[in-house]
Amino acid sequence: MNIGEIEGENLLKSGVSRAVAFPHIKVTPVPIAIGIVPSQEMLRNLNAQKISLSNTNLNLDIMKNMSIKLVLVLYALPLLSLAQSTQYPLSQHPDSDNWIHLFNDNLSNAIYPDGIWSFENGEFTATEDEFIWTEKNYDNFVLDLEFRNDEGTNSGVVVYCSNLDDWIPNSIEIQIADDHHEKWANSPKSWQCGAIFGRKPATKSVVKKPGKWNKYTITCIDNMIYVLLNGEQVNQIDLTEFTDAKINPDGSEAPSWLSNAPASLPTNGKIGFQGKHAGAPIYFRNIRIEEIE
Repeated sequence: MNIGEIEGENLLKSGVSRAVAFPHIKVTPVPIAIGIVPSQEMLRNLNAQKISLSNTNLNLDIMKNMSIKLVLVLYALPLLSLAQSTQYPLSQHPDSDNWIHLFNDNLSNAIYPDGIWSFENGEFTATEDEFIWTEKNYDNFVLDLEFRNDEGTNSGVVVYCSNLDDWIPNSIEIQIADDHHEKWANSPKSWQCGAIFGRKPATKSVVKKPGKWNKYTITCIDNMIYVLLNGEQVNQIDLTEFTDAKINPDGSEAPSWLSNAPASLPTNGKIGFQGKHAGAPIYFRNIRIEEIE
């Protein structure tokens, strides 16, 4: 401590203020708020700042939550799409109310002989054994419809038809028949309802008695054809297994008029419905289709 500092300390002890004792040291006064009561305006400003900060944090939390949810949604979409994709074969008849009608009410998109087929009160029927065909060719699709037999009805739904002038060997027919009628009850199993005609019998006969409406869902995907009848999976066929026109894989003999092996047929073509065959009428309604991409 130098002489000036010693003298200053002695002056402080004698009661002199620090400013006088140490004139060479500049002292900056520091205001001390003692006993100050904040005004209402100050409180409002403080509360506003707190609310603003709170809202900012809230907005950040909301944005963070939204970002997390968006990531989860984007991640889940492919899984959800996969889960909701249709699985084949169908285990039940689809809800086809919003599907496209295969034929217009005036049959303007159909191929059929004049005066044979008619559409009245929502039902298609024919007065003779003639077909009605789609103008359009179809490959992969689900066809949903209802049919009603009469006593002894024998009809069918034809798919993959590539030649209208010679349809029998150039298509696949899913059989419709009144299995309750003695004639068809005693016929070969591959001629009964739900069969792939002449090729593969249905696993069971579930067709209803004449006068009652039956539900048919036919799914065609390339070489595979699946048949649902009245809630039962009654048939499925892999056309690639049928490489012989005369003998089926189970050893049964095919009708002679089926002269082409199913494996050799194209898996696209027109869809057709057989009319009044074997003297008994057939009725169709609610014929709808959904194409498979």
